[in-house]
Amino acid sequence: MNSQRTISFRIDSEKVAELDQIARSMDRDRSYLLNESVDTFLSEQRRFAARAMEGLEASRKGLALSHEEVGRMVDAWERQSR
Repeated sequence: MNSQRTISFRIDSEKVAELDQIARSMDRDRSYLLNESVDTFLSEQRRFAARAMEGLEASRKGLALSHEEVGRMVDAWERQSR
């Protein structure tokens, strides 16, 4: 079951004012914006953790790139962007 809890934390008053301004422009309240932000943060953290696990697994299988290979790739990207 999805139950809600109230939490509190300290935040700069300038950030609160900015949140409130954005909330007004979206016709939403501050809680909506904060919930959306937390959802996005958690999603990104799960995605990062999954990618890290993929990288560890690839490394265990010997599929990781060497430092030199990565350097060559970065050099090639830099040449292409000029």
